[in-house]
Amino acid sequence: MRLSWKSSIVQLGAILAGLGIAASASAGNVTTDRLVNSEREPQNWINHHGNLEAHRFSGLKQINKSNVKNLRVAFTWAMGGTEGGGKELIVFPFAGLEGTPIAEDGYLYLTTGWGVVTKLDTRGGVPKQVWKYDPAPDRDYAITVTCCGINNRGVALAGDAVITKVIDGRVVSLDKVTGKVNWEVQVSDPGNAEVFTGAPLIVKDMVVTGMAGAEFGVRGWIEALDLKDGSQRWRTYTIPGPGEPGHETWKDNHGAWKTGGGTTWVTGSYDPQLNLIVWGTANPGPDWDNAYRPGDNLWTDSTIALDADTGKIVWGFQHTPNDPYDYDSVAENTFVDTRINGKKVKATLHANRNGFAYALDRGTGKFIWGTQFVDKLNWTDGLDENGRPVAYNPNVDVQTYNPGTAAGRGTATEGRGTVEGTLEPGHMGGKNWPPTTYSPQTGMYYIPVIEGCNKAYAEVTVPGAHKPRDLFLGGAPFTTYDDPDCGRIKGSITAIKVSTGKVVRKHWTKHPQLGGLLSTAGGLVFAGYAEGQVVALDANTLEEMWRFETGSAINAPPMTFMSGNKQYVAIEVGLGGAWPQWFVSATPELKEQVPSNVLYVFELP
Repeated sequence: MRLSWKSSIVQLGAILAGLGIAASASAGNVTTDRLVNSEREPQNWINHHGNLEAHRFSGLKQINKSNVKNLRVAFTWAMGGTEGGGKELIVFPFAGLEGTPIAEDGYLYLTTGWGVVTKLDTRGGVPKQVWKYDPAPDRDYAITVTCCGINNRGVALAGDAVITKVIDGRVVSLDKVTGKVNWEVQVSDPGNAEVFTGAPLIVKDMVVTGMAGAEFGVRGWIEALDLKDGSQRWRTYTIPGPGEPGHETWKDNHGAWKTGGGTTWVTGSYDPQLNLIVWGTANPGPDWDNAYRPGDNLWTDSTIALDADTGKIVWGFQHTPNDPYDYDSVAENTFVDTRINGKKVKATLHANRNGFAYALDRGTGKFIWGTQFVDKLNWTDGLDENGRPVAYNPNVDVQTYNPGTAAGRGTATEGRGTVEGTLEPGHMGGKNWPPTTYSPQTGMYYIPVIEGCNKAYAEVTVPGAHKPRDLFLGGAPFTTYDDPDCGRIKGSITAIKVSTGKVVRKHWTKHPQLGGLLSTAGGLVFAGYAEGQVVALDANTLEEMWRFETGSAINAPPMTFMSGNKQYVAIEVGLGGAWPQWFVSATPELKEQVPSNVLYVFELP
């Protein structure tokens, strides 16, 4: 098989890293060249998703299938940050961990759910704190503008700075050596429930950020800031306004586009050759009352590509038009250059909450393949040749898809509507935010899956009644573990062969996959389970080869790095996020889990 230049760099870097030799000078500034070609230094993890293509694959293979059974704890680090917040009717009892550590030259950069940043020196195998930065958000106020827990998924490195985001809408540049503030800007408006939970994306000399808040009637956007001072370079709204292409897909007469959702709260990907930023967008608002917003509702539930210099939308692909299910498309996009169905393509892969994984041409957005990755799916009978759900009816403005899967709306006078049957996958999605991984070694795309169903009800949304920082849901989901139609929600790690778009492996798990995945050149896939285990699977067979019990729930993805010529695997342990707020009744054992908020780091003897 002929290798691409990227694959060659991965192999060379892995060989040198295994010998304890850096493939390129890694000390000093984190340049654009280093971020674009991060495969040259597999001993480091300098992009949020491992590389800008969002592979979450490491070229390291010191830990491999032959020795992973000997993996042991190297050290732990108590990260703190479990403090809850809120008052009156809105209280979150704790913050959890959803972050991916960034690693450079033996130093780790960690964030708690509250956005406290710690630089940790791991050289010598004994962790030492170098500095800590606390952005000190108002804990009571922050709770009133978040739907789904207190979360922060990590920082970014750029130049000699650490770029971090705060839940209250600030972006902060910190000196990498001292931790002191270089600059701080208020970017999103927490008064309108625009908050930050995702890690920043560094593109050339810009910090690119999305925002959360689709459950609060906001209008989604992506913004680029100047790395020098945080000044705005461009902002692009995901919901087109009057006169903009796509605005005609909002067919109401009460301005539903103004509260249309489409937020962008997971980190995007960047292709320097095409100069395109590819990002996923969230659900439309209100979530369950799609009759309030007739039309396809562009660009919600979509993958969009933006010109990196101007922010202009170059192409878009919508997965679930006029979504009545909260099936947002916010998850990461993974770039793969390979042969699919015999043709060489530059693809972007995306595993959607609606239960389908998609491969699109990342230069044009053209549909290549779509594959059901959940075991059961009932809202449509598949996708057509253009990737649109076959249950979509182009002759109506309010979609019901397959009968009995969308919540009944009721009337304005009765309020809560009826529940019509069950939805598979449920409203939590077949995959939520936890990231996938792609292994160029196996050619497989691995998805952390939520296997199950649930129900919902819808309410009539009254035009003009919404107020800032009020939830704008138009209904709500619900599920219980003893529901005769749905029952207990399970999980799986499912592998798709990218060249064919076919599911080739499925590894079942007792509970839903809530933390994300990592693959390595050692032939392994690592995962953290909601009930507290860290596991390593054979990347070819998905057979379990090693596990460790942490005693606390895991809601974050693993990563790997080298320090002192030794490979380590690290994962943050501490349940948080949406599951305890919305769906834990379907997994009653997880009610007993505690958020320990501890970093676990593993090594070979």
